[in-house]
Amino acid sequence: MSEAKKWTQKEVVALYNKPIMELLYEAAGVHRTYHNPNKIQVSTLISIKTGGCPEDCAYCPQAARYHTDVKAQALMSVEQVKAQALAAKANGSSRICMGAAWRNVKDGPEFDQVLEMVRTLNQMDMEVCCTLGMLTENQAQRLSEAGLYAYNHNLDSSAEYYGEIITTRSYADRLQTIENVRKTNITICSGGIIGMGESVAQRADMLLTLASLVPQPESVPINALVPVAGTPMESQQTVSIWEMVRMVATARILLPQTQVRLSAGRTGMSREGQALCFFAGANSIFTGDKLLTTPNPDVSEDMQMFRELGLIPQQAFEKRSQPKTVAAADAHFKAQGEKPKWSRPPRKRKPS
Repeated sequence: MSEAKKWTQKEVVALYNKPIMELLYEAAGVHRTYHNPNKIQVSTLISIKTGGCPEDCAYCPQAARYHTDVKAQALMSVEQVKAQALAAKANGSSRICMGAAWRNVKDGPEFDQVLEMVRTLNQMDMEVCCTLGMLTENQAQRLSEAGLYAYNHNLDSSAEYYGEIITTRSYADRLQTIENVRKTNITICSGGIIGMGESVAQRADMLLTLASLVPQPESVPINALVPVAGTPMESQQTVSIWEMVRMVATARILLPQTQVRLSAGRTGMSREGQALCFFAGANSIFTGDKLLTTPNPDVSEDMQMFRELGLIPQQAFEKRSQPKTVAAADAHFKAQGEKPKWSRPPRKRKPS
């Protein structure tokens, strides 16, 4: 990727607040320079281990400490994941993201099972992404050898606002995990959530942090908070479509070569609103009836929208070549039984 422009917070806030027609025009121009505006990647998210998470992310129904409708489920088998991936591929998905409600990766049988899932799905000629929490450099290398295409580790918000939504891990841990992954051949997927009470300046700061990474993330999901009963953010007002359009457009301009992913919150958007997001630079969606544990538009609805808008699903490995899979027996990187001391910040979140 070419060297990115150095932005200031003031410049990004001014960009975000531009008259909407000017912002859309600028973002669409950047988008067309680096991407085919009619191609959208269709991805599917599979929750391979649901609920029971020890973290206290204020937005997340999978946190064990909150009383939500999410029931904890054990790690899925390789066969179960393969079956879901085959169905997703048949419905047009070229990328599978596997999410486990873990604080961090731990060496052992469960991680070995996830590595086998990665090998299996990569050999199905699908881009494989994982979001498993924090991980060490050696664990990232093991995922890379298995054939992992991308690792998702969202910043969630700005460094300044982060402590208001999460107190069980630090912002530095997020950045350290991204740095660990960057030492491998795995691409980076990292974005955030808007609508958690943050200011526009704090949204700008999050984008600035992502844009300042060298190289910039290959993938940036933009999520709208989906308030879930039982979480501290259950009464939070949902963001407007204009906020999403502005966030997508600003992300596109700051991160010109990145895949900007229109993620959580699409069920509250009209097709017209989603079309504006695509025009502003979003070129990926997650499809399927659920996004981990929150509602998501049905596949048939998305395919109808594609037909109406003349959109084409992006094929796997169009942006980067398919990684090779190394069999477990031939892997160079082995389990080290690491016990890294990920931080637990002393700061307490303000009462909601």
